[in-house]
Amino acid sequence: MPEPTVPPTPPVPLSALLAREDLGLRRIAGPTDTDPVIHWAHTSEMADPYPYLLGGELLLTAGVHIPEAAGPDYFDAYVSRIVAAGGAALGFGLAPLHDTVPPALVAACDAHGLPLLEVPPRTTFSGVARAVWQLMAQARHAELRRVTQAQQSLAAAASHPDPVRAVLRQLARRVGGWAVLYGPEGAPLGEAGRGPEEGVRERLAELTGVVTSRSSATASDTTASGVHLAAYALGTGHGFVLGVAARHREPGDHTIASVAAVLLSLLTGEHRSGSGAARSSALVRLLLGAEPPSVAPLLGADHWLVVHARPDAQPCDPAAASALGAALGSPLVDLARDVVRVLVPADREPSPQPGWTLGVSAPATARDWPAADTQAARALSRARATRTALVRHGTHRPALTDLLSPEDAAAHARALLAPLTGPLTETLRTWLSLHGSWDRTAVALSVHRNTVRQRIARCAALLETDLDDPDVRMELWFALRHSER
Repeated sequence: MPEPTVPPTPPVPLSALLAREDLGLRRIAGPTDTDPVIHWAHTSEMADPYPYLLGGELLLTAGVHIPEAAGPDYFDAYVSRIVAAGGAALGFGLAPLHDTVPPALVAACDAHGLPLLEVPPRTTFSGVARAVWQLMAQARHAELRRVTQAQQSLAAAASHPDPVRAVLRQLARRVGGWAVLYGPEGAPLGEAGRGPEEGVRERLAELTGVVTSRSSATASDTTASGVHLAAYALGTGHGFVLGVAARHREPGDHTIASVAAVLLSLLTGEHRSGSGAARSSALVRLLLGAEPPSVAPLLGADHWLVVHARPDAQPCDPAAASALGAALGSPLVDLARDVVRVLVPADREPSPQPGWTLGVSAPATARDWPAADTQAARALSRARATRTALVRHGTHRPALTDLLSPEDAAAHARALLAPLTGPLTETLRTWLSLHGSWDRTAVALSVHRNTVRQRIARCAALLETDLDDPDVRMELWFALRHSER
């Protein structure tokens, strides 16, 4: 499966493309009160382009596929299939076959709410596609600058006398919304930004239940009024959650919020694994020949997990290793040449960490630490081989069937499937129901087999998961069964 780009390339607003004077595009149909976004440009002269679309395209055609006797029914069917596939807009070239855009096509686009652009004879389709990519590159560079500046400002805020509130204020400013830190009991401990209406507050508080139940490290949702909600479980293992609500969600906002979550994890961490003095005492005793079982009580836990971690981007530095330990809820970190090892109390269940691949051992007493170290190494090898963010030795992650409450199940389904569009959701549902058969899914959806593969790969990238994992398939199927979409 292809790995998702982080942060993802921002799409292009249709208005930005229309503003390019060198293209001379003119909007002649479709709603004028919206500004859809374009993810890519695609040229097709197929009478039914649905099987070859992934959604979000500016579809370009010169009308080669239009029969001479084509009437309103032909254009209505043609446009409806583009809309069903998630196409963002249609561009019609006036050369070389047509001098004007067929009026029936204009009427069909108005009826189905699909923006229709007139492409003048002097403008080539390749020129339109090049302009889309140029605008995407400009937006990507601007977004990267924004993310970098936000990271620097968040790091500076963490050094303030009141660092938690300073980080929340900076986060709220950077995402243009509201940021709140929830404590283990679910009560807000600090907030910043313009507070949303009460209904949004309640929805965000409910969303934190998804991550505090440890079914996910993050969760997101969108309210009926269009407010984007996100919750991030902090890595302290004590139930702290960062909540964010914003009217507009930019592609880099997730990265900015993730940086804030790491900083807040460091600031709210309660290292129950022992004080610095106790850890120093344990180290001295080990160096002087004491057995691990006699030293372990100084660290404050009976059973432990050994975590092996490798960064997705090499090399790893001590600061990144310490941040990982804080996210996992333990200061017991060992930075080796090619792996970071963390000793974590067994009551702190490790969760996937952005930018890391993790292997986790089974719970072990101090006497069994060497065996647990081997288990973690093997789990990390499997995680890297399967491109999975986290693999546990000998256990499976909790199943969604444990969520007995229909409300909790529906909330989890919305959060898990939020990144998917309608066509991708339906493709994933059909593919899972047919046990991953490419051919049967293609027949069921009336699309090409390669389109099914592309859409499933897109689903895996957006969900940041491995669809070859049966546990993942089970969880997604559960979510699809409880989704209201």
